[in-house]
Amino acid sequence: MMRIPETIKHLFLVSLVVLAIGYILKIDLSNVIALHFPMNENFGFWQYITHLFMHGDFGHLLFNFFTIWFFGAPLAESWGTKKFLFFFFSAGVGAALIYTAVNYFQFYGIYDTLIQADLSKGEIISILEAGQTNDPRFVNNITQEQFNKIGGIFNLNAFGASGAAYGVMTAYIVYYPNSRINLLFPPISLVAKYYVVTLVAADLFLGILNRVEDNVGRFAHVGGALVGYIIASYWKKNQFNYRR
Repeated sequence: MMRIPETIKHLFLVSLVVLAIGYILKIDLSNVIALHFPMNENFGFWQYITHLFMHGDFGHLLFNFFTIWFFGAPLAESWGTKKFLFFFFSAGVGAALIYTAVNYFQFYGIYDTLIQADLSKGEIISILEAGQTNDPRFVNNITQEQFNKIGGIFNLNAFGASGAAYGVMTAYIVYYPNSRINLLFPPISLVAKYYVVTLVAADLFLGILNRVEDNVGRFAHVGGALVGYIIASYWKKNQFNYRR
């Protein structure tokens, strides 16, 4: 049984404290901590970091940090605290930036249509905040599905360390590509690189599919995996393995 490196333990405890504060004090921290779309009034640049420490419930928190521990323990032991923390935040923030960029692209394709229909930015935001409208300039120029999409992007808040977790997984297969992963459900053994690549490919496919009802940050997962792969590959190639 691998021990839990102090770095991962501390990241977990910070996230646990954030979750406990919300439950104990019965307050919603999402408007401050979770990542919002840049046009939303609740958006703040600090959220690119703070969203990593907010989770929907204990199960969400446990799953993310089990993944970070399972794949990240050998990396944390090899890299040391500062290097692992740099990697964790780079993958997490990178995932969030890519997630925002994809949402921006999807949002503004519809937004521009509404601007061309003679709606002002303020009018569009007011309608998106309300979640409904009978304004003919709105209903006659975009479909209900497009309205749901742009409203979902505007009002959605993203949280959790899954982007960083995907970065850790891809870093693991850069260093240990042929190690085996023993799953409990189903009870099978898989080569690590095939397991991780399959997960990332599934998220990419579902992200491109772009279903309105899918509220999982697929491109945050893919973004975290991409950033993690780039950093880990660079470090491995340049033998950047000293402890700091």
